[in-house]
Amino acid sequence: MQEELKILKKLLGISGGDKDLILRFILQDTEEKIKNYCNLDEVPQELIHTKISMAVDIYRNEQFGNESAPAAVKSISIGDTSTSFGTVQDSSRVETLWKDYKKQLNRYRKVGF
Repeated sequence: MQEELKILKKLLGISGGDKDLILRFILQDTEEKIKNYCNLDEVPQELIHTKISMAVDIYRNEQFGNESAPAAVKSISIGDTSTSFGTVQDSSRVETLWKDYKKQLNRYRKVGF
């Protein structure tokens, strides 16, 4: 896990140890998601890069460590220029993330009963 954390930090451009707790959580959460989806007891060595890539995407999408929820444009008015923002409550981001990795994960997926 220490090597995975090192790679994840390098890919995200993070130096120092102030975000290590968040990054470890994301790696553990990603591993849990892979094991649950594939019905495995352990993540195979062949999926380690996939796990780290998923962790990068999750870190960037979920914005862990940020107290405010990600904002999105809710409405735009052109005349007299008005823009309003709302919080993102879109679960399709997670589904989009899974679609990107399902092809790789399906190779290791076992049927669960």
